[in-house]
Amino acid sequence: MLNKKSINDINVKGKRVLVRCDFNVPLIDGKITDENRITAALPTLKKLIADGARLILCSHLGKPKGPDPAASLAPVAKRLGEHLGLEVKFLDCDTVVCDDCREKIAQLKDGEVAMLQNTRFRAEEGKNEDSFSKDLASIADIYVNDAFGSAHRAHCSTVGVTKFVAETAVGYLMQKELDFLGNAVENPVRPFVAILGGAKVSDKILVINKLLDKVDKLIVGGGMAYTFFAAKGYGVGTSLLEKDRIEDAKAIMAKAQEKGIELLLPVDTVVAKEFAKDAEHKTVSSDNIEDGYMGLDIGEKTREIFSEAIKQAKTVIWNGPMGVFEFPSFAKGTLALAKVLAELDATTIIGGGDSAAAVNQLGYGDQMTHISTGGGASLEFLEGKELPGVVAVKDK
Repeated sequence: MLNKKSINDINVKGKRVLVRCDFNVPLIDGKITDENRITAALPTLKKLIADGARLILCSHLGKPKGPDPAASLAPVAKRLGEHLGLEVKFLDCDTVVCDDCREKIAQLKDGEVAMLQNTRFRAEEGKNEDSFSKDLASIADIYVNDAFGSAHRAHCSTVGVTKFVAETAVGYLMQKELDFLGNAVENPVRPFVAILGGAKVSDKILVINKLLDKVDKLIVGGGMAYTFFAAKGYGVGTSLLEKDRIEDAKAIMAKAQEKGIELLLPVDTVVAKEFAKDAEHKTVSSDNIEDGYMGLDIGEKTREIFSEAIKQAKTVIWNGPMGVFEFPSFAKGTLALAKVLAELDATTIIGGGDSAAAVNQLGYGDQMTHISTGGGASLEFLEGKELPGVVAVKDK
């Protein structure tokens, strides 16, 4: 298990503490439409404020190609201040760190908070170039990484800065991710079931292969199921299909059989002629999808089979929805599994991205043991890859 120095292991009183948060929140016309990432950061920030740190927060937001008012972190600073009940001084500077910022940071008192502008306003961020890393390090005595969702990227604000700051640690959110995702895979309470959905087999090939060495049962649904159907020789109509992954799907099924692991695929499928919210739809057997039809959700029999398979589990990891959950007509599969997991006496881990959005949207988020804040990062961690942002923080 990873044993990183955490904020419980450091003395921050009177120190300038640069915290890399994940405030990459959805914004529409400058309004935050989902503030889960802001509330997820609160335990770490409250602890550091209570311990007398002088906080400087940084994060990216979206993918701007340089300074862009639409990608400003100003709305985040305002909303975060409301959650914390104190002013978050927003340092609005296109170069992220400038002399004016340094001056304002020098004036911070213990327990006060400032926030830098979007780290991606600097072109060096994504290239992990020393110039920006040194700028970030110049305003900090201690660096804390609490942005698991960005830990798989070697950027200035996640990796480079650690080369120039004497003391580093992880925040509570990062620690929780490492504990849950790490323990679930390396030391699960059995039976251990993994549920994989979402669009593409190619995104999850490595995860599936890693999990086949660990799980007792593997459930595959969502868009990626159609590549497995094609591997079984079924017609898939106009469903999502990765032709170049059919051989991979065959290999996965063979590996599961060889290891004696139950690999469950949908037995029936909800199909429609078009990808639309109100498309006319019907349920057909998975080996009987007609030409001109596309699969958009798992069928009723499959919902029952998958639900029964999950009910015996003591550890469940779920990554990727079972259908097009954004359309109510095709959210029934995802909803059925979320409901079973919510009622389960087990460790239930939702692996970020669309599956996290789905369980939150369907109202079951608070009944899961852990919802990962990192989509790509959680997948790479489950694959057994080392995450640069984690490696960069010193061990205890």
